[in-house]
Amino acid sequence: MIPLLAAMQATTVEALPEDAPANAAQLATDATNVAAGNVTDHGINVLQLVLHASWPVQAVMLLLLAASIASWLIIFRKKRVLDRAQKEADRFEERFWSGSELSKLYAGATERGRVPEGMEAIFEGGFREFNRVRQRRGVDSRIQLEGAQRAMRATGSRELDGLEHNLEFLASVGSISPYVGLFGTVWGIMISFQGLANVKEATIATVAPGISEALIATAMGLFAAIPAVWAYNRFATRVERLSVRYDAFSEEFSSILQRQAHLDEA
Repeated sequence: MIPLLAAMQATTVEALPEDAPANAAQLATDATNVAAGNVTDHGINVLQLVLHASWPVQAVMLLLLAASIASWLIIFRKKRVLDRAQKEADRFEERFWSGSELSKLYAGATERGRVPEGMEAIFEGGFREFNRVRQRRGVDSRIQLEGAQRAMRATGSRELDGLEHNLEFLASVGSISPYVGLFGTVWGIMISFQGLANVKEATIATVAPGISEALIATAMGLFAAIPAVWAYNRFATRVERLSVRYDAFSEEFSSILQRQAHLDEA
C-alpha cells in the first residue's frame, strides 16, 4: 500500500492549456457559422437547379410548364363560361315561370343580332320546331311534340358540348403530368449515377446535386397535375348539374307543349 501511495504522489498531473476554453468557444462558433452558411449557401435555388439540369430533364420541365400555363388559362376561361351559363339559366327560368306568353319569350330569343344560349337556346329550338310542324295541316299532336323534343335534345347536346370543351385537356394534364415528371426524375438520377463512374470515392455531396435537379421534375409534375385534377372535378360536377337542369326544363316544357297541342286539336 505504501509503495502505491508513493507512486501516486510522484505522478505529476498536467494542467489543461490555458487557452482550452477559448478553443472550445471558437469551435462552437465555427460550427454555428458553418451550419448557418449551409442554410444560406445551400438553400434550395430552383432556378439554379433547373439551369444546371441535363437537357432531357430541362425539356421535361419546359413541357410541364407549358401544360401548367395552358391549364390555368383553361381554368379561368371555363369558370367564366360556367358562371355565365348558370346566371343565364337562372334569369331565363325566372322569366319563363313568371307567366309570360311563349310567343313573347320566343320573340325575345330570336331578336336580330342576339344568339340565345343555354336554356334559352333549348326553348328557342323546341318552340321553333313545334311551330314549324304546327303549321302543317292534318299533323298529329304527337308528331308535333316529338319534333319539339328532338330539337330540344339536339340543342341541349350542343350546349353541353360547348360547356365540356377543353375539360378533357384538364383530365389529361392531371393524369399524365406526374408520370412525365417522374420520367424526368428517373432520367436525371440515371445521369447522376452515371457520372459517379469516374469518381473514386462517392459521397452524398457528389450525388446530392444531381438528385436534387432530377427531383425538381417530379415537383413540377405535381404542380401541374394538382390544379388540373381539382378544376376538372369541379367543372365536371357543375356541367352535370347544368345538364340535369336542362333535362328537367325540357321535360317541363314538353308538358306545356303537349297541352298546347291538345288545345289546338280541340
